[in-house]
Amino acid sequence: MRQGFRAMTKHFKFAILAPALLLGGCLSFGSEPPESLLTLTPTATAPAGTGASSTSGTAIALTEFEAPSALDVTRVPVQITDTELAYLQDAVWVEKPARLFRRLIAETIRTRSNRVVIDGDDPGALAENRLTGTLRQFGYDARTSSVVIVFDAVRPGEGSAVTTRRFEAVVPGVAADVASVGPALNRAANDVAVQVADWVE
Repeated sequence: MRQGFRAMTKHFKFAILAPALLLGGCLSFGSEPPESLLTLTPTATAPAGTGASSTSGTAIALTEFEAPSALDVTRVPVQITDTELAYLQDAVWVEKPARLFRRLIAETIRTRSNRVVIDGDDPGALAENRLTGTLRQFGYDARTSSVVIVFDAVRPGEGSAVTTRRFEAVVPGVAADVASVGPALNRAANDVAVQVADWVE
């Protein structure tokens, strides 16, 4: 009787284990991580130990940048035609590009002026000057072999007025691979960041 019970127990364990083994070849517990991640690096940074002080009238707060759904991801969009969009193979941002771009602009303003720059999730309640905007394009255009960045910036004007301006940078002659597109986007992003910094000074 005991031997029969042991045999049944072994059979029962195998019956449970067999489907799990079969499913093991079909299930995936996460995709392979990319070999590297893209980020944005400012061409100039404030050295350690530097600081600034200013009144609420001269400090500036950068609030969250908006982005369309195609850019609200960690992939690099590729414009194939006017109506077709794909994503560049193996190109993955370390985080969403709108956040990376906001930090790049903040660091650029910080190094090019004596303003106190409030960036990140801090609402910057003490800063009367604010900068926000929408990242319209931030990717690769296969039709022209170029990277394109378009940013619509918004900041308060006089009184209750609002001031807007569109900034753009294009880097032509870029191959459609991550090794070429990544540095080109970084170059274009720094170009736009300098334009924005000059505008808010």
